[in-house]
Amino acid sequence: MSRTIVVGLDGSPESRAAAEWAAREARRTDAQLHLVHAWLWHPYVYGPLAGVSVPAPSEDPERAWAERLPRETAAELAAEHPGLTVTAERVAEQPVTALSAAAKDAELLVLGSKGLSGVAGFLTGSVAQAVVARSRVPVVLVRAGARAAEASGHRDVVLGLDLEHPDASVLGFAFRAAAATAADLHVVHGWSLPPYYGWTGATDAGVNTELLAEAQQRLTDVLNPWREKFPGVEARGQAVIGGAGPHLVEASRNASLVVVGRRNRQTLVGTHIGPVTQAVLHHSAAPVAVVPHD
Repeated sequence: MSRTIVVGLDGSPESRAAAEWAAREARRTDAQLHLVHAWLWHPYVYGPLAGVSVPAPSEDPERAWAERLPRETAAELAAEHPGLTVTAERVAEQPVTALSAAAKDAELLVLGSKGLSGVAGFLTGSVAQAVVARSRVPVVLVRAGARAAEASGHRDVVLGLDLEHPDASVLGFAFRAAAATAADLHVVHGWSLPPYYGWTGATDAGVNTELLAEAQQRLTDVLNPWREKFPGVEARGQAVIGGAGPHLVEASRNASLVVVGRRNRQTLVGTHIGPVTQAVLHHSAAPVAVVPHD
């Protein structure tokens, strides 16, 4: 079966950057590229002051634009990337529903993001987060300017790793991304003192040093089997005190991609995106891949 990368397209600079990023990824992985523009058309109602009904124009500018956008973008990307198979469609559905359905059997779903101002770009923050929260395939969020950042020299792939749930799909995604781009892999794990240490442990430098060494060793133990599977990837682990979010955001400034996981679970208020993933989505300077796992 052909591999497919799906892109959410809305005409913004962010979604165009996402499409360009996805096109390069599709060429690199020999995948097809499929553009999806989700747009519900609501025809204008024309009611003259005299009360006489007047039929709506046969051509609505917004509808015409919505129909041209995926078709013209597909043609432009195909011209820029010879040999790449690009398809496109306009779907008369709500964006979350349309994108989730389109990406069900895809390898990746790629969306635009406004980066530092929050997860947006593809319509609204709440829509983009809903797509990330419910997707069963990895979602990559790309901000405008991603191509310029990629062209600025050697950059790491950065992985935020939860040692309590070191899922193979998240680790594998990060190692494959680093191997495919000849990048180093920078793995960050955040940890906190166990509750039973209390305030005394938090202020004891000896305790902190000992526990940090233990966390670093656990990180090494998790990474070593993957280092053997990917001998060409230089993977370095970093255990940090506190949440990993700020450290991942800082590392993103010199990264080509930041990889984080999202557990497939429901909460009382619906789907769940963890605090580390939330922080990275809102503040990362690099594209972010959110990999779902059980």
